[in-house]
Amino acid sequence: MKVLVACEESQEVCKAIRAKGHEAYSCDIQEPSGGHPEFHILGDALKALEGGQVVTMDGVTHDVEKWDLLIAHPPCTYLSNAGARFLYPKGVLNEERLRKGLMAKDFFLRFWWADIPKIAVENPIPSSVYCLPKYTQTIQPYQFGHPFKKKTCLWLKGLPELKPTNEIPVEQCESTKVAGNWFNHGGKDRQANRAKTFPGIAKAMAEQWG
Repeated sequence: MKVLVACEESQEVCKAIRAKGHEAYSCDIQEPSGGHPEFHILGDALKALEGGQVVTMDGVTHDVEKWDLLIAHPPCTYLSNAGARFLYPKGVLNEERLRKGLMAKDFFLRFWWADIPKIAVENPIPSSVYCLPKYTQTIQPYQFGHPFKKKTCLWLKGLPELKPTNEIPVEQCESTKVAGNWFNHGGKDRQANRAKTFPGIAKAMAEQWG
């Protein structure tokens, strides 16, 4: 199966799918922190979405023809419900933020409307302002073996809902603000780290969708 994991620099999902024997590639405008440039497409994910020939960071060209599965993690900064309060600071519309939000919505929908038989798009709870399609399900890290609360939405086409694999009692879990530090033990770039996929969720995606 040919798999594109779009907007993923951590390569967590990509590595899990490759471990199942599939030809998977991560793609992002950032270099990968996952340690595998040989299956990372550095550049525009929308271009990679077209399939055909793709070039990985080691300079090798791969003929993927048409993708069988897309898993996309488009940026959520301007779409998230958590950031909706910044649209009306002091009761006045922030037109620049609205513009960026509409651009982010267009980017999100390009993945959702892609001509690929199996699609999963991941994002936090979205702001109602942008009228995104209704998400299929929500998941939490504590359903997959990680003691954190971080509700995430999945929009699915041609795929079953992701089933929990190792549930931890919610009262034993910490908040989403702590989750970012889990990836780098309290180092810098906490916000970027909070966007990374937990290994337990990545493994579930690979096993249940691969």
